[in-house]
Amino acid sequence: MFVDQVNVIFRAGHGGHGCLSFRRERGVPRGGPDGGHGGNGGSIFLLSDKDLSTLAYFRFHPITKAKKGNHGEGSNRRGKNGIDVILKVPVGTIVREKNTEKFLFDFVQDKQKFLVAEGGKGGRGNASFATSTRQTPKFREEGKPGEEKELTLELKLIADVGLIGFPNVGKSTLISRISAAKPVIADYPFTTLVPNLGVVDIDEFRSFVVADVPGLIEGAHLGQGLGIKFLRHVQRTRILVHLVDVSPYTQRDPVQDYLTIMEEVEAFDASLVKKPQILVANKIDLVGEEKPRLEKIETLARKHGLPFFAISALRREGIKELIMGMAKELDAQSVFSKNHES
Repeated sequence: MFVDQVNVIFRAGHGGHGCLSFRRERGVPRGGPDGGHGGNGGSIFLLSDKDLSTLAYFRFHPITKAKKGNHGEGSNRRGKNGIDVILKVPVGTIVREKNTEKFLFDFVQDKQKFLVAEGGKGGRGNASFATSTRQTPKFREEGKPGEEKELTLELKLIADVGLIGFPNVGKSTLISRISAAKPVIADYPFTTLVPNLGVVDIDEFRSFVVADVPGLIEGAHLGQGLGIKFLRHVQRTRILVHLVDVSPYTQRDPVQDYLTIMEEVEAFDASLVKKPQILVANKIDLVGEEKPRLEKIETLARKHGLPFFAISALRREGIKELIMGMAKELDAQSVFSKNHES
């Protein structure tokens, strides 16, 4: 199950109370204070894991509690600390306060650790309050309560290239041709229900990650179709690859398709339309006599100064050229050198 947004309650453990105790020893008529400290409550941490790709665990565990610390005991015995809880999240997870949406942390690398709820401190026993003028303190300190946080976890997949376009324009077929990803491919709309990631290898030292986003339709930003929520997964991408179906069987204008999708993308996040973009005409094997459809979208690309490729993902025509075009755009941003250094 792919889950990319959850609300979770984290309750850290309370600190144990300090102990009120006095020694009772043979030959010591006035035993001194010997109450030990309470243990600290357990804290809750989040840890990023590159092998995870969903927040599904939290869908079934919306409340997480850590153990409280044990109370202190006589003979200056300290209470046992509560055990910390460490929960794994996918790389790309953002942590926010639920009510205020205040940003708290962004997991952008593997093995990053973040404290989401700190356990309460254990209270001091009466032995720690003894002084030269107060030798028999008859009080101790209570443990502090642990933090309770109500947070929103939001997953934004980290990819170099984001594929966008109408349903059934061939995004899933393309990602299956250029990577080892195995998305569902069928001849009906919305076959892609969740984003797919694929790694594209260029050579021994260079590769990049592509995200296939579920198809958009007009009115997506208003919740129509699958909605536009999955576009959060291309917010981190460096470039967008916009696929347009130029076959005559859609009975749609490919130029209008392009403009419609860009309007929906801008309605979601205006900064996305400023990303470097490649325009791709797919299904050229079905164009036949409908050459003007392909020519219109190519003219649009020239008008907007966009790199343009005409391909047939199904028959693997133009795929190598498109991959090198993606690599060129990424190379212009020094993506490969950064990846190689890391």
